[in-house]
Amino acid sequence: MVKVDIYTDGACSGNPGPGGWGAVLLFGEHQKELSGSAQDTTNQKMELLAAIEALKALKYPCQVNLHSDSAYLVNAFNQNWLKKWQTNGWQNSRKESVENRLLWEELLKLSRIHQVKWIKVPGHQDNFYNNRCDELAREAIQK
Repeated sequence: MVKVDIYTDGACSGNPGPGGWGAVLLFGEHQKELSGSAQDTTNQKMELLAAIEALKALKYPCQVNLHSDSAYLVNAFNQNWLKKWQTNGWQNSRKESVENRLLWEELLKLSRIHQVKWIKVPGHQDNFYNNRCDELAREAIQK
């Protein structure tokens, strides 16, 4: 399997409000940048959409290191929140409906195509690609 590094980030101006997402895909010497926006959204939706769109951009199954500063995104996989939510009929530990279920379901579907390792990176620090994703997301809000 081809190894790909993906960095993602989401941003929102107001929460909810206009939002944007950005992703950088790295394969060998190749780099691809993606971004998009939504008018009335949340930061969490943009974080999920960044990962979804990045994984959808892959043309065939890959071994992916997906880097994100979103604990919401990374912990859902690494701490088995998704498995618990599904077992509990898409309810969280407070017996409330899980927010963004459709996005989670799409992300689950995509993560089964690829071998994804979810990596939490500190936000707004010295990680070049995480910072670039933040720039892409904020630029997308302005468009």
